[in-house]
Amino acid sequence: MRINSFCAGLAIVGLLCAAAPAPGHHAVQAQFDFDKPIELKGTLAKVEWVNPHAYFRLDVKDETGKMRRWGFEAAGPAGLRRAGFARGANSFTVGDTYTFVGFMSRDGSDSAYATAVLFPDGRKITIWFGDPFAN
Repeated sequence: MRINSFCAGLAIVGLLCAAAPAPGHHAVQAQFDFDKPIELKGTLAKVEWVNPHAYFRLDVKDETGKMRRWGFEAAGPAGLRRAGFARGANSFTVGDTYTFVGFMSRDGSDSAYATAVLFPDGRKITIWFGDPFAN
């Protein structure tokens, strides 16, 4: 009798866990347009090294000379480390000039998905595939 109650309770807990909503994750292609590549050079204003994605804020002058703040989403910290980024030494410095390469947001906002970064010292780190700096 006790074993049956335990098994029934365990089954109920299992069903409740299975019915709970799973955390979702968007596909990069759903939010960003792979047919709209972008390359922007500007001053790094902020770095958010967080899961599930890292975020970079880049101040860029537009064609009229007005400063616009762009947001670049990238892989999470583990993915960035695998690509060659480091937290701390030899990492990003707010106030330095960087070039970000990526894909524009589908909603037309000043945001993009970062696929590579050119550092002020000339280092190029590709987060995505291929060499986006090759001409």
